[in-house]
Amino acid sequence: MRNSLDPAALDAAMENVHRAGVPGLFAEVRDGDQVWRGAVGVADVATGRPVTADLRHRVGSITKTFTAAAVLQQVEAGRIGLDTSIGRYLPGVVPGERGDAITVRMLINHTSGLAEYLPYAYPSFKALPDLANTGPQSLDDNRFTRSDPMELIAMGVAAPAVGVPGGAPGVYSNTNYLLLGRLLEQVTGTTAEECITRNVIECAGLRDTGFPDGPYVDGPHSRLYEAWFGMIDPPRDYSVYDMSWAHPAGSLISTVADVNRFYGMLLAGEIVGPSSLAQMQRTGPVVSQEGTTIDYGLGLHPMDGPGRGTFWGHGGTVWGGGTLAMIRADGKRRMAVAVNLQRWNRLDSSGRPQPHPIDDALAALHHVAMYG
Repeated sequence: MRNSLDPAALDAAMENVHRAGVPGLFAEVRDGDQVWRGAVGVADVATGRPVTADLRHRVGSITKTFTAAAVLQQVEAGRIGLDTSIGRYLPGVVPGERGDAITVRMLINHTSGLAEYLPYAYPSFKALPDLANTGPQSLDDNRFTRSDPMELIAMGVAAPAVGVPGGAPGVYSNTNYLLLGRLLEQVTGTTAEECITRNVIECAGLRDTGFPDGPYVDGPHSRLYEAWFGMIDPPRDYSVYDMSWAHPAGSLISTVADVNRFYGMLLAGEIVGPSSLAQMQRTGPVVSQEGTTIDYGLGLHPMDGPGRGTFWGHGGTVWGGGTLAMIRADGKRRMAVAVNLQRWNRLDSSGRPQPHPIDDALAALHHVAMYG
């Protein structure tokens, strides 16, 4: 079979990421009916407990695809209009003409012009995107903070706009997805988390996926080591953390198997209908949190390999953890990879992240996982 799974190559690529400096990583790759799962390294650097491929993991912004799917389901039901202003559903939350100009679509595809709230909620990140003048102190200060989404939204709304509604390129902002969470609450009469759980997670039969109700990850999981660009040395464990600062923008816990199942069902039209999936795959330029411009749709973004076809998916980071999920457009080849270290790149004299061997090793793993 062309591009069939190569377990030896996948094992070697995983081992190279570990050798490059990631304490532990685990993954699942599927090609049709073939399934490969692998895990390398440790879940706890103090005890040496090994990672396994079935660990539960904070998947960060992969949550956005779940949230976008839940909104599209309400569009299909006639309760939400994609091109209706957010001011109609949530009057006064985004005041004045901006609230009338920003549509639901603009929130999902990050073209609202609303700023990211995180630098205002986390004072030591106030200088973002100037990394050299940030610090990790707010990570510790907010470990057990229970955040109010409306307060976070207010911070993003009050901050200087990063663009005009509908302008290009858009700018990636968690504020957009907190507003989508409030929108789901308004039209369904339940919390966004309950709506997504009932209509997306349970619909997809995901048994190990859910929103946390406190700072702990239930079930077997890895510790999560945050380096904050070399300012935390050695990296510190943030696996115990109240993720209410991310809500439906990034707080979901899942497994690599569940993530692969979800994206497979999504692209098969089993979560939203074909017309909604087509809307999700309509892309435009968006400036990512890393400062690069990517193509972004409605909670999905594409990754193209020359002559290899298009993969769709999303990445996610939390304090100490990262996940990337990608699925080929035909739904047959898919991968989900999780790591337990984040922001390993130290800064150069200009304050820019320096290249690290982990970057190349991860890129090689992704290439083997997607293309064989």
